[in-house]
Amino acid sequence: MVDPDRRKRLKIRAWRRGTKEMDFILGSYVDSGLARFSDAETTELETLMEENDQEIYAWISGHATAPARFANLIGRLKAVGLASQG
Repeated sequence: MVDPDRRKRLKIRAWRRGTKEMDFILGSYVDSGLARFSDAETTELETLMEENDQEIYAWISGHATAPARFANLIGRLKAVGLASQG
């Protein structure tokens, strides 16, 4: 189980990225499932959030190839982003 304070910090970080696009993408993803994220999923997301927003956005939008270590997470972020648009 992920520590509630850790989840709270992650949610705040997700919604305060610095660009509206990344706020929406990461914030929506966290809102969609943070309560059920495993410790490993939480760590993976925290690691991704250490990357530059422009790079993350390029990976999600398909303008650049995501590093293999983030490929699955980027796929989940894309799925949540598409679902929230429809």
